[in-house]
Amino acid sequence: MPGSRSDLTRLRIALTVFFALDGFVFAGWVVRIPAIKEQTSASSSALGLALLGVSAGAVVTMMVTGRLCRRFGTHPMTVICGILLSLSVALPPLTHSAPALGAVLLVFGAAYGGINVAFNSAAVDLVQALQRPVMPSFHAAFSLGGMIGAGLGALVAGALTPTQHLLGLTLTGLLVTGLAGRTLLRIQPPKSAPKSPGSAPRGESAPRRPGSRTRPLVITFGLIALCTAYGEGALADWSALHLEQDLDATAGVAAVGYSCFALAMTIGRLTGTQLLERLGQTRTLVYGGTTAAAGMLLGALAPALWAALLGFVIAGLGLANLFPVAVERAGALAGPDGVAVASTFGYGGMLLGPPAIGFMADWFSLPTALTSVAALAASAALIAVVTRRAAAG
Repeated sequence: MPGSRSDLTRLRIALTVFFALDGFVFAGWVVRIPAIKEQTSASSSALGLALLGVSAGAVVTMMVTGRLCRRFGTHPMTVICGILLSLSVALPPLTHSAPALGAVLLVFGAAYGGINVAFNSAAVDLVQALQRPVMPSFHAAFSLGGMIGAGLGALVAGALTPTQHLLGLTLTGLLVTGLAGRTLLRIQPPKSAPKSPGSAPRGESAPRRPGSRTRPLVITFGLIALCTAYGEGALADWSALHLEQDLDATAGVAAVGYSCFALAMTIGRLTGTQLLERLGQTRTLVYGGTTAAAGMLLGALAPALWAALLGFVIAGLGLANLFPVAVERAGALAGPDGVAVASTFGYGGMLLGPPAIGFMADWFSLPTALTSVAALAASAALIAVVTRRAAAG
């Protein structure tokens, strides 16, 4: 029956597969951006505008997907968005101009944003039914999928054209969606367990919407997601340049910087459930934000390469579980709409990070600009402290 232990286990496996697929497909697209740039003959500025299509499509769709999940269910929406994501990743190689690329990336971004809201909402329901803080494990699967997708993309870049590679991602995505989607469509989303043995579940199966009391808390967790994603976006785009420009690292060694950060985040998320069970959500947010701030200060201001790399590792470990916890708490408060709000804030932070770092680097210096990541990580910790009583209620 729905909600049985075996069903919950199957759902957890299926959702983990969808999280990994999302990271795998997105990373496969990212490693092909240089080839697509050459194919479309786009200038750097034109390519940048085209790439905004992914962001615009995602941000617009996230809030809509929250409402669709309430109406049609998180499981069907996850499967539908998985199909759309798999199909749309094959579109960029078919374009031959920057405007056309931007148009198809709107579609790809819409599918990407939609599936993120859908499977995070489904994961929130599962976390509540399991009564275990397993949300970080899903995001660890996303990180692992991204690492595999990027690695595989680098291996096949010389052997396959972008069309062949991304079409392969389409076929892989459709196959995986078909297999994992069968589980989601056969099993109903689980109902939340009562909070105490004597309490009856109140409206767990009913769609939740942000009310006047919960809306400020949902936005609060959205701000924590923004602070976290800001750091991820900034390090993805600027860590290598910092190591190469400011610490005289070779290009190969500089590329290791973000790899260290990404690997640390993956490890942190794989151990996130045990951390949450030991510390609880508030202390995980506070300690994580504080650790990330200290690590980023070291990574940005250290005069030695090894110390900067160590700082990136510490920052990755600190940031690892902030976003999963923020999304889970927002979803627990307001269902798919809460997930949509937190995801939109988070995605906005990821968009804000790289250009903000660029402007500050021009005004001051790149190391100084990167300390803004530490400032926002510390802000996330402070927000968690200030709102801990309201969030617990």
